[in-house]
Amino acid sequence: MTAKSVLILAGSPRRDGNSFRLALAAQEGAEAVGHAVELAYVDDYVSHFLRDCRQCRGADGECTLNDRFRELFLEKYLPADGILFATPLYWYGMSGQLKTFLDRSFCYYAASHPDSDTNASRMANKKIGLLISSEESYPAAPMGIVHSIQEFCRYNQCDFVGVVQGIGNKRGDVEFDPAGPIDRARRLGATLFSTLYTDYRMDTPRKGSVWDNA
Repeated sequence: MTAKSVLILAGSPRRDGNSFRLALAAQEGAEAVGHAVELAYVDDYVSHFLRDCRQCRGADGECTLNDRFRELFLEKYLPADGILFATPLYWYGMSGQLKTFLDRSFCYYAASHPDSDTNASRMANKKIGLLISSEESYPAAPMGIVHSIQEFCRYNQCDFVGVVQGIGNKRGDVEFDPAGPIDRARRLGATLFSTLYTDYRMDTPRKGSVWDNA
């Protein structure tokens, strides 16, 4: 497989928490197969919520919110071939930091930005995975996050290839989850670009079997 670039966005403000441990495992998996991986804490880059662009966009069309989002988005997110979002479950949704990252991306593909077309095209065609830690184990608990990322990918024409949920609360709890989320996160990192991805429509050309050797 050709080496790719992967950005892992850790959405928790908690250093060395459970979602971050899943992120580290995914990084190990991706690096083991030769990909170049960067892991970034969103909290280090984003400190302002999305505002009304008509009021805070500069005369040159650039966002004037004074934090490091521009660096994270333009220099790290857009160039990456694959993205892994890592977040704890907060009130049945993603962390505020990660949600703000997604919200703020609008500033750069909105028509009012001078490079909107270029930025929008560079947001497309990425492989995207999701890592979630939660104390609750019932299957519907993380569905709000899954749906948000699913629709983000659909809107931006990206492939949402996998989700790993680890159960834990205290730091390191996910390592004892008998479902093996650390190993599954490692596998997701390793297979981010090789996992079969299908999203059929009525007119999608289809073979009789999913697998070539069946």
